[in-house]
Amino acid sequence: MSEASASATRITPGNALRPEDIAASDAVPSPEAAEYALWLGDDSLILAQRLGWWISRAPELEEDVALANIALDLIGHARSFLTYAGHASGRTEDDLAYFRREPEFRSAHLFEQPNGDFARTIARQFVVSHYQWELYTRLAHSTDATLAGIAAKAVKEVDYHRDHSLQWVLRLAQGTEESRRRMTAGLRLTWPYVEELFTDEPLIDALGGAAVRPSSLREPFDAAVAAVLAEAGLEVPAVPGATGGGRRGVHSEHLGYILAELQVLAREHPGASW
Repeated sequence: MSEASASATRITPGNALRPEDIAASDAVPSPEAAEYALWLGDDSLILAQRLGWWISRAPELEEDVALANIALDLIGHARSFLTYAGHASGRTEDDLAYFRREPEFRSAHLFEQPNGDFARTIARQFVVSHYQWELYTRLAHSTDATLAGIAAKAVKEVDYHRDHSLQWVLRLAQGTEESRRRMTAGLRLTWPYVEELFTDEPLIDALGGAAVRPSSLREPFDAAVAAVLAEAGLEVPAVPGATGGGRRGVHSEHLGYILAELQVLAREHPGASW
């Protein structure tokens, strides 16, 4: 079945789904699947908000467009996951995006970290896109047909994100002395937040084949990342890991500021449309 012809009544594993297909579907996730969908939706939503800051600020016009397109892809992923999660409680994607409080978000800490300079943003995107590519490649075979359909669409877009970020890692690492210094610093600032992405929470056991076990992604992630860094002449940073806790609603000081910016219009004018 093509993406365009996907329907609410014919969701099957591996069939790429749009947010509109999911919104029209009567598929209701279990409480555990809804929570898992929140994890993945919140990751993408928060990072999209971060990347949007670069529009008109990137080092070149083409990069303005590239980062904006990546952010739009991530918003699409967030819409799909949040729409599905909302079916469990009768809430919409907008309800979940704009009217939850900070402790109700389930994004990992990496996604809410400051942009910093361009090299730090690229370092974060490099990690995120490699992680999401491994995740969605596996999730496309989920026993939950809706999660599988979301992943089948998302993995195609994340493949571009992955190539975009690794090309910039190589370009910055092999450019000037200053660009290499900044790329190295960006990786060191990013690396403490990598471990949380691969931590197995109890929810994973409850979901069985519907979810992907995060720890199972670590080996292929490490191999792919190490290969790129070796080509760039860089080393995997040896830095202590951060404590994490985002999957349980424990966040860094940065998330509250992101949500204030993200949610202000909807909260000031609830129910408005334009």
